[in-house]
Amino acid sequence: MLNSARLLVLLEIARGGSIVAAAQALHLSPSAVSHQLARLEQEMGVALVERAPQSLRLTPAGRRLAEHSQAIADLMAVARDDLRGHSAGEAGVLRLGFFASSGLELLPRALSAFAASRPHAELELILGQPHELLPDLEAGRLDAAVVFEHPLDPWRRRPAVEVELFFDEPQLIVVPLRHRLGRSSVVRLAALEGESWIGTRGGDTGEPVLERACATEGFLPRVRCRSDHYQVTIALARAGMGIALVPALGLGDTAGVHVCRLDHPRLHRRIGVATRATNRNPLLRAFLTELRSAAGEVRSLLAAQWS
Repeated sequence: MLNSARLLVLLEIARGGSIVAAAQALHLSPSAVSHQLARLEQEMGVALVERAPQSLRLTPAGRRLAEHSQAIADLMAVARDDLRGHSAGEAGVLRLGFFASSGLELLPRALSAFAASRPHAELELILGQPHELLPDLEAGRLDAAVVFEHPLDPWRRRPAVEVELFFDEPQLIVVPLRHRLGRSSVVRLAALEGESWIGTRGGDTGEPVLERACATEGFLPRVRCRSDHYQVTIALARAGMGIALVPALGLGDTAGVHVCRLDHPRLHRRIGVATRATNRNPLLRAFLTELRSAAGEVRSLLAAQWS
């Protein structure tokens, strides 16, 4: 196997034209340079220099190997600079999981600031529900996951995963404009018994949150349709197909519907980020700083609108 240090010796001889010049450039003694050159010639099995009493020049084989040495030196410099960027948190790859409605407001705020300060960082974004993302996070396939958890439907805690919670996101009731609650600002869940619902699918446990919440009020909701796409849910409510329970981050376009707050102590989502304590990716700390800042902004917006 070729020794990169000896190749650099040959490269400096080619640049400086002498053993002495190469020794000065490499901060070595002339005898050390001569020894390294001799070892390289022995390893290659070919003469690399022509020696004369007052001069030294490369043989054709020596010139060819010096060209390869330059390419290797360039590649080593690129590798060195690349790893410096990784260690400083300026470059590298950051793999993030997120749930859909966090991608409407929370995550874009964080990623905009992060990408502006670290243009050489590469981002991989994976969309999924928390119970789908957490196994990938635990296995090291993700660096972080923006997640939510329902108090009525908590997911199973994983020993290797840490969760930092940012804020509670209210669940809201969406009704058609001509609905009997079309002018209400706050509604109790018990007052919605007998309504037709546009519901969502179940989470980690398989049982939807709506059914769990209604059970605490003593009734079972009549669900006409289920969709995890909140704009579909809102569009169906707009068409008079029923009422819907929609988290604040998933509201989007509410033209043609009325939105009111829900008076229920356990119907909200806890929004946060899940990470591994053992993860040493330098980009992760920078991203979490931006995510915390974005979460503070979104929390203030939600409080101003729905408190």
